[in-house]
Amino acid sequence: MRSATYNEFGKPTEVLSLGDHPTPEPEADEVRVKMVLASIHNHDLLTIRGKYGFKPKLPAIAGSEAVGVIDAVGSDVKDLKVGQRVAAASVQATWAEYFTAPEHMIFPIPDSLDDDMAAQLIAMPLSALMLLEFLEVKSGQWIIHNAANGAVGKSLAMLAAARGANTINVVRSSDAIKELDALGIKNNVSTADEDWKDQVKSILGDDKISAAVDSVGGEGSGDMLSLLGHGGTLAVFGAMSGKPMVINPTHVIFKQATIKGFWGSKLSQEMSVENKQRLIDELIERAVADKLQLPVEATFDLADVVKAVDGKLQKEKNGKVLLKP
Repeated sequence: MRSATYNEFGKPTEVLSLGDHPTPEPEADEVRVKMVLASIHNHDLLTIRGKYGFKPKLPAIAGSEAVGVIDAVGSDVKDLKVGQRVAAASVQATWAEYFTAPEHMIFPIPDSLDDDMAAQLIAMPLSALMLLEFLEVKSGQWIIHNAANGAVGKSLAMLAAARGANTINVVRSSDAIKELDALGIKNNVSTADEDWKDQVKSILGDDKISAAVDSVGGEGSGDMLSLLGHGGTLAVFGAMSGKPMVINPTHVIFKQATIKGFWGSKLSQEMSVENKQRLIDELIERAVADKLQLPVEATFDLADVVKAVDGKLQKEKNGKVLLKP
């Protein structure tokens, strides 16, 4: 089968290539899926660089999320059948014509969702939904988050709104604000404006921010913490700047703030099937009701994987880049 493989860790455009591997056979508790579309996530690119929390054994096939059709099941598989359309995330080697995954990491997808949506339904939106529950955010409360025009950021804003919670969505440019506005997302501010923190306070009025999500690191971490209300929680989701967090200890002390790390992939793997199915059912419901929109920037053939992971494309994209077999 064709697959996007790498023999060493490094820059994705330099180490990835189209490989030819034997079609995998499912273990007793696994299914084999014929891939239809697979997503390219930032954590996939970090994994290829060898800089993620998980390092595969080399040589490796890249990818962690996809939609496809089951074409083989292991002897112990009970609830899934050949021919079912399914999605999987937090698995391995999805950038290939076929991949295998444990039954408990595979979820049926209704015909009401198209492949573009199904291919990216679980990883980022599920992380956003898990974040809401991780932070114990309730209807009427406020969340602030940076890198809000990313896949998780957009999903977080839409899913929070569907649950009755409020978000303040922090981005770095007016173009990013337009991107969020086009999706119907409200309360967007840009750090390019000198008075952006005043804008945040104006949006809040007499309310306070109960939770913050930092995906940037560096000074961005301190900004999120400085706007957090007393007794609030800061979830550290990512470090896009590549810089250590810069925070004011007086904010931690006098706000009585809690700072917690959030690793969605790890939580997803440890979550019970029943609890994860509950959240995925909510995602499907929101998506069908058009309360969750997941735009696609481009779709590439596996043979063009180097073009698909190009740094300029990944940096400037307004939606997910997908791979097809």
